[in-house]
Amino acid sequence: MPEGRKPLRRLSRTPLPDQGPPRKSRKKLQVIICVLLVELCERFTFFGIVGNTILFCTVKLGYNNYLAATVNLCFIGASTLTPVLVGWFAETCLGRTKVLYLCAFLHFFGTAMLPVVAFPFEDFYIDTHHMTHQLEPREQQILFYIGLLAAALGIGGIRAILCPMGAYNLQGYNQHQLLSFFNWFYWLVNLNSTVVFLGIAYIQQSVARNLGFLIPFTSVLLALIAIHMIRNNLTYKPKKGGSLLTTLGVFLNSLRMCCLHSRHLSGDVASWLDRAKENNGGCYSETHVENVKVLARLFPLYGLQLLYRVCITQIPSGYYIQTMNSNLHMSGILLPIGAMNVISILPLLVLAPLIEFVTTFYLSMEKTPLAPARVITVGHVCAALSVLLAGLSELQRKAYPLVEQTLSGKVLQVSSMPCFQLAPQYILLGLAEALVTPACSLISFQLTPSHIRGISLHFLTLSYGGGCFLGAFIIQLVYFLSGGNFIPNTLHDGNLERFFFLLATLMAINTILFWSISYRYIDLSVQGKALTISPLTEKLLHYKACLRFYDTMDRSYTNNSIDSIL
Repeated sequence: MPEGRKPLRRLSRTPLPDQGPPRKSRKKLQVIICVLLVELCERFTFFGIVGNTILFCTVKLGYNNYLAATVNLCFIGASTLTPVLVGWFAETCLGRTKVLYLCAFLHFFGTAMLPVVAFPFEDFYIDTHHMTHQLEPREQQILFYIGLLAAALGIGGIRAILCPMGAYNLQGYNQHQLLSFFNWFYWLVNLNSTVVFLGIAYIQQSVARNLGFLIPFTSVLLALIAIHMIRNNLTYKPKKGGSLLTTLGVFLNSLRMCCLHSRHLSGDVASWLDRAKENNGGCYSETHVENVKVLARLFPLYGLQLLYRVCITQIPSGYYIQTMNSNLHMSGILLPIGAMNVISILPLLVLAPLIEFVTTFYLSMEKTPLAPARVITVGHVCAALSVLLAGLSELQRKAYPLVEQTLSGKVLQVSSMPCFQLAPQYILLGLAEALVTPACSLISFQLTPSHIRGISLHFLTLSYGGGCFLGAFIIQLVYFLSGGNFIPNTLHDGNLERFFFLLATLMAINTILFWSISYRYIDLSVQGKALTISPLTEKLLHYKACLRFYDTMDRSYTNNSIDSIL
């Protein structure tokens, strides 16, 4: 610089400190509103279909009770499993954005098919020659199943991509905060289902008959609007930490290596899953196998939830049929069947704030609340008592004389016993759900490392969906073995109570088994820790495995040399 001149100062325009955070918080608020709106619309469509399927199948399609219950349970199971499958497909094959658009279209198409099937064609489809065009029963059933399948796939995509559990950012929460989140999360879900069961069931049953299937069609429009609003911010990309296929591959490779070990190889390992490690001749790294071993600790928990889910699915199947064949009139008003579903939801709406208050009180007194595993055991006992009470109520219901009752335009012969006498079994099952579901989610989340928590929640979801399909299988098996006596088409001519007693016995055995292993899930203070090793160590282990497999060097020398390096 020339003498006498001062150096030029670089002017920089710094943003005002109060411009960034408000914009970011406003954007975050928009994302939260859109996620809540999408979740509301998705639950609205799902519960709207579930609340009407059995009544539509029995009254309009002429299905037997067991077949209508099977169709409803299969739809619930498919809608529960598809988020896991669609999420994997989006991550590995097509991409999350394309899968989201595809599932939104399938959701729209499926919910559009259901009104086509449910419409009274003789009232709407009359051409210029005054000729009525009616769907043949076979065509009607084909369209109905296509609509259910498309809706289930669409529901799975929306749940997996727009509303995954990982989007709520639960990392770093302690046990009390996690339990509080799961309690309030399921509280909001059941508050939404309360509105749905009261509104849609009443419209479908009493006001507009088959137009109840039109409401899922209109609600999916709201979901599409929410997706269009902020589609880039609604999608949540989970962290990488393994996959279901990797977990399954570790199990299959372990079984294969165990078979080879019994015939050719030698050497002992601490766990049979260790056979899949590369240093033992397997195909997977030590990190992957150790992660699977952490998940395997939770498999007994997942397996013993299957039969519990069979009991829970009695609300949209066995209990629904039992309520449909009871007296729904109260003071001259025909109550919707969904009113009984609301009774099962009331314990969940009441217990979530109560559990939150009791847990906070115990922590303030420096006392330890009841362990989640003990809470699950109590919930299983409530489920077994509910099904047992359903069998006793069925005996009482058949003792009442028959009366005529009109449902969806068809006159049915039903018991004169008031439907509210079935309320205790609904309350017990709702109490079981309020206790079991948040506790299972907490254990699955707390006992696994942060990078594989998504997989553990996926396995929990698979157990829920598997319970629905197991319930459908049990209904089919019991129907054919009993010759239709345990699940009759006319309840007064059969013994539905025997089916409930059988289910109560199985659930009691399931409860005893879970109680015997619940000690494994008592201590949640130490989270599951997966093994992480360096790439160099993995290569050394792989080299050691090659030497051991081909037996080119002395085994003791190889082990000692490489182990000293590690």
